[in-house]
Amino acid sequence: MPRYALLIEYDGRPFAGWQRQAGQPSVQAAVEEATVRFTGATATVHCAGRTDAGVHALGQVAHVDLDRDWPADTVAAALSFHLKPLPVVVLAAALVPGDFNARTSAIRRRYRYRIVNRRPRLALADGRAWHVGPVLDVAAMQGGAAALIGHHDFSSFRASHCQARSPVKTLDRLDIGREDESILIVAEARSFLHHQVRNMVGTLVLVGQGQWAPERVGQALAARDRRAAGPTAPSVGLYLVGVDYPGFAFP
Repeated sequence: MPRYALLIEYDGRPFAGWQRQAGQPSVQAAVEEATVRFTGATATVHCAGRTDAGVHALGQVAHVDLDRDWPADTVAAALSFHLKPLPVVVLAAALVPGDFNARTSAIRRRYRYRIVNRRPRLALADGRAWHVGPVLDVAAMQGGAAALIGHHDFSSFRASHCQARSPVKTLDRLDIGREDESILIVAEARSFLHHQVRNMVGTLVLVGQGQWAPERVGQALAARDRRAAGPTAPSVGLYLVGVDYPGFAFP
């Protein structure tokens, strides 16, 4: 059976997350149902990152085995058509080797978290960003973030129900910048713990608000205790923006 990689964009608000769940709408179920309508055959769609409820994607990658060869552009267009009116679009598809795996073949995942930092409530960005009213000190947040980059035990930033075998991860990038009213936080690593990005963001916002000194972030990391770090940032501001693979990129 030919295997296709899919590049998928979605608004996470209507879904209980990527993963199929009984009685709950999921992105995985939506794409699988679109596959049935397109090909007439059932198929399981596997993704690079199982995003939580409310989390968005600009560049989720998945793979699926279909029952016959189709032109890649036809696969992308047909799945997108059958996904309407849901806010899920297959941006591109590519025929890949049979040993390609969207999750295990990935060498880097990139997330972006968006904060809208202004007093007025959100209209256009509502549900797509975390609204924080008081002015945040981005320079202080950058100082706190520096302690998190590298190879560490991230137990302090791990969800209590995380199923990863080890809390040790290598965080390659954690950039923070302001664009007008938006504060964008970009995190890159081969893989992340459950809620790791949202827990890091929630902690860094405490620094930006002046409630924590920047050096306290490193102290929280060293504690290896979830209670030592800050709150979990809301899911609505988180986007999976890209996944990298050795020897493969969408055209």
